[in-house]
Amino acid sequence: HVQLVESGGGSVQAGGSLRLSCVASGHPYSGTSFSSYCMGWFRQAPGQQREGVAGITDRGATKYTDSVKGRFTISKDNAKNTVYLQMSSLKLEDTGMYYCAAVWWTTDTLRSENYKWWGQGTQVTVS
Repeated sequence: HVQLVESGGGSVQAGGSLRLSCVASGHPYSGTSFSSYCMGWFRQAPGQQREGVAGITDRGATKYTDSVKGRFTISKDNAKNTVYLQMSSLKLEDTGMYYCAAVWWTTDTLRSENYKWWGQGTQVTVS
């Protein structure tokens, strides 16, 4: 069983910053560690479909949706089994529930259908 727990959400004024964290725990596939996994951040606004925001592969290759490029940065600390999403220059349209997800491997780290494990989410509200 794998658990992902997000934190760091909150309310912030437009132009502000937040850093989201996602800590992974549990038992991934035998012989593997979370450093071997792809991780992603997704968000869902009310009435909207869930969208991929940022993803990172086991080797550290990153990918971002166009609307956050230059403003958001995904990173991971393998020693802490933690993935981060640094969000800067926040806009009203960044408001939503942010979810962390993990999968052994995916060809597209922004595609939600490819992910196996999901956190419960953390709310980000920009006003």
